[in-house]
Amino acid sequence: MDLNSDQGLGRLTDEELVERYRSGQDGVFEELVVRYQETLFHFLMRFVGRRAVAEDLFQEAFLQVHLSIDTFDTSRRFRPWLFTIAANKARDWLRRNNQINAHVLSAPLEAGNDDGRQVIDLLESPVPLPDLTAEREETRRLVQDTVQALPDHLKEVLLLAYFQRLAYKDIAQMLGVPLGTVKSRLHAAVAAFAEQWRAAQGEWADQL
Repeated sequence: MDLNSDQGLGRLTDEELVERYRSGQDGVFEELVVRYQETLFHFLMRFVGRRAVAEDLFQEAFLQVHLSIDTFDTSRRFRPWLFTIAANKARDWLRRNNQINAHVLSAPLEAGNDDGRQVIDLLESPVPLPDLTAEREETRRLVQDTVQALPDHLKEVLLLAYFQRLAYKDIAQMLGVPLGTVKSRLHAAVAAFAEQWRAAQGEWADQL
């Protein structure tokens, strides 16, 4: 098998690609970039809420990967390391620009479903539907406002757990907190979202 071919590289794990990149094999770094160009970009978009900024941060994250590649322990998983770098870049940008996390949530929420499952559905929806009615557009706006009203540490853990589907232990490593803290933050985030969503729905109904 020709491991220099795109097909051959695609069969390798992220960690194997890192090892081959260190050894100087051509095309390996590009494979890593392509492999994560969609998921990492969407992660950054939801973190900072601006496409141009997310594009810049994406490039900065992979530049940091290139510069720090020799420090990566290939006995560990590459994905949490990459997202740690990207999240740090995003946090730095938010602090420099005095911004709050602006999660881009695109899917509408069905009324009456307040059990927390909607958080997962929302974070997994990549793009808005083109034929949303005015009512569903208003619902989507309310969802965005509700999530943005959450404290930053709760929004962050929701994004990592439900959109990126990172394991709790990986999130704990990224955020530098105990595993139990990750679980308690997720529980608190879903509960806070459900409570604030019910309140937002009530206010909206009163205006109709």
